[in-house]
Amino acid sequence: MAELKVLLELRTKIKDKKPDFIRQDYHRRKRLGRKVKWRKPKGIHSKIRHHFKGRRKMPSPGYRSPSKVNAFHSAGLVVVRVLSAGDLKKINKETEGIIVAKTIGMKNRLEILRKAKEMGVQVLNLNIDDTIKKIEDFIDSKIKKKPTDIKKEEIKKDAKKVEQSKTEELTDEQKKQAEKKEKDKLLTKKV
Repeated sequence: MAELKVLLELRTKIKDKKPDFIRQDYHRRKRLGRKVKWRKPKGIHSKIRHHFKGRRKMPSPGYRSPSKVNAFHSAGLVVVRVLSAGDLKKINKETEGIIVAKTIGMKNRLEILRKAKEMGVQVLNLNIDDTIKKIEDFIDSKIKKKPTDIKKEEIKKDAKKVEQSKTEELTDEQKKQAEKKEKDKLLTKKV
């Protein structure tokens, strides 16, 4: 375990010194675009290929991490990608940490995070408590916005009562006119 910590510290030192490996002449060529991937310089007069002083560095094995810690997160845990709550059963909480996949929806993410918190598994790409709270707040706000079916039925009943009370107050002539208007609406209604 002590050896692992030493190697992780060594990896962070190496990565701090590592330069950005940018393609030769990317700033001169618009077609190379904003996403600049490394390509090895092939030209016979290339200053970078010849490793001239003051030029950009090329990738080399010296910048590589120690091979024993390649699969490890900076927290010293092996990274395991989780897609469902069932995947948590296979996790060893002392040596492995989980990363919740980006493509998972809110409900499944909430379920995974609750189960991980219950099991004591470390989540490496999220803060468990904050994320659970955000998702629950979002779900609660969605539920409050939607009127339930019971409320809809109550509104319809209230509307019918109001219409009935209006029709009772009307005189006979007004009732006949209202019925005539309703018939006209039905006859002129487009199909």
